[in-house]
Amino acid sequence: MKGASIRIRSAVALSLIVTALWLATAALTAKILSDEMDEVFDSALQETGQRILQLAVVDVLNREEAGITRRVTGLAAHEEHFTYVVRDQTGAVLLASHRAEPADFPLFDAAGFHDAQDLRFYQEAAVSNTVILTIAEPLSHRREVAFEMVVALALPLLVMVPLSVVAIFYGLGFGLRPLDRLRDQLALRGATRLTPLPREGLPAELRPVADTVNDLLARLEKSFAAERSFAANAAHELRTPLAGALAQVQRLRQQSADAETRRRADEVEATLKRLTRLSEKLMQLARAEGARLLVDRPTDIGAVLSLVARDFRYGKDAERLDLSLPDAAVMSTVDPDAVAIVARNLIENALRHGGGSGVAIRLDASGLLAVENGGAAIPPDQMARLTDRFVRGDGGEGSGLGLAIVQTIAGRIGSKLSLHSPIPGRTDGFRATIDLIPDPSARTDRTS
Repeated sequence: MKGASIRIRSAVALSLIVTALWLATAALTAKILSDEMDEVFDSALQETGQRILQLAVVDVLNREEAGITRRVTGLAAHEEHFTYVVRDQTGAVLLASHRAEPADFPLFDAAGFHDAQDLRFYQEAAVSNTVILTIAEPLSHRREVAFEMVVALALPLLVMVPLSVVAIFYGLGFGLRPLDRLRDQLALRGATRLTPLPREGLPAELRPVADTVNDLLARLEKSFAAERSFAANAAHELRTPLAGALAQVQRLRQQSADAETRRRADEVEATLKRLTRLSEKLMQLARAEGARLLVDRPTDIGAVLSLVARDFRYGKDAERLDLSLPDAAVMSTVDPDAVAIVARNLIENALRHGGGSGVAIRLDASGLLAVENGGAAIPPDQMARLTDRFVRGDGGEGSGLGLAIVQTIAGRIGSKLSLHSPIPGRTDGFRATIDLIPDPSARTDRTS
């Protein structure tokens, strides 16, 4: 039973113990009752013998002729448990019950109880040992009674033992429900949700466990918060020096007449722009991991997508965008900033890796956002790593954080980022979809 659950192991152990106790109790009860019944049978055998002996003495003393054997005739057919014979001191039979065989009745040296030939005998004498009674009872009769008694004790066990097992399983299940609730609460905790476990309603045995786990969650939250704060602060602090350096490089390029200097200035400018984009992505990642992504008042995510797409229309890739929105507003409780971060990263990813093809942005009335681009299909092994941090789809430009940020936001709002390449029904292209009106029960961005 190694590896089995505590409930099953405890239930099986308790069931075996209870069954063993029931059987031991029944066996002990049967033994005690058997001894008591032997005493009752011996008492009845002795009392019956003494009564018969008194009658036999009267019968023998009132006889006119000696040496005559009389056999008591049965009045009606019945099961006879006692048989007896009455002898004189020489062993001659004076009186016998109608089914008694004198040959089966030995003459014992002493009065009292004796066992022989699967019979229980009682012998007693009267009139100066001239009248000797020997009465017998079959031991099979006692065994039959003992067996019926054991069966009578065992029949309730056939009902009580299974009922006890069922009651044990149910009782353990009921008793371990707080542990199940604690497990469910622990399952909801993760890198994006480290709120303390509730102690209300927990049994005294589980409260120290909850306190220990809460202490661990508090330390993890503090550690993660420090990491997120460092990333956000570092990215924020890099903005100003990067912008200043970028301006100086651009000015140097404009003022320099040397072709080599202008070429190197272009390379430095490109590097600084990549650093700027990386700092921006790090700030987005910090927000995706630590900020509140759900709001109390729903907003129209279609309007947010329009604003994001408008920013791209001022760039060189304006003609490649094709935005399609439903006629009615699509209301969602996802924070508008989070929606903008999702849309911006998906669009940037499609523009960068689409090979110059058009980018289709589709939002349906159910809140499902789909971003598609053309280009060669991505191999399955590379598809499996696209949402990892600092992994680039084609090994080219980009921070490698765009899809990782979207994946983080999707997990916290209870949605799922689905990636397909090639696009279903085609042999090329890439599609990313995310539900921006997710199931509330799957959200991890909660306050409790």
